[in-house]
Amino acid sequence: MNDYPLLNLFWTMLWFFLFVAWIYLLIVIVTDIFRSDDMSGWSKALWVLFIVIIPILGALVYLIARGDKMGARAAADYQRRDEQLREYVRDAASPSGTSTADELTKLAALRDAGTITADEFERQKAKLLG
Repeated sequence: MNDYPLLNLFWTMLWFFLFVAWIYLLIVIVTDIFRSDDMSGWSKALWVLFIVIIPILGALVYLIARGDKMGARAAADYQRRDEQLREYVRDAASPSGTSTADELTKLAALRDAGTITADEFERQKAKLLG
């Protein structure tokens, strides 16, 4: 138990943390490369190749050259995903793809045309609202 001093344990934990942070940084950079709409496929391939061949220099050069807009690209991607999720929930929540207001408008038109009675209108309205 005493053959591995506490200072060595500290250094091992520090190096492990730095390794995990390095892997996370590479994942973020590669994700940003493929998320970017202003680069062609060839430039994306060259950036990835540069980061794979010379990792430290490639990551630093990418952060210096394109790092200022990484947050903006990430925020735009998150906003696009949020809008898609909200649209999906809205479509899934409405029974036939229409809103309650649209259904009430259709019911009022049917009542006004005499197709349904006022009592049927009130029952359907209560069903939609309650």
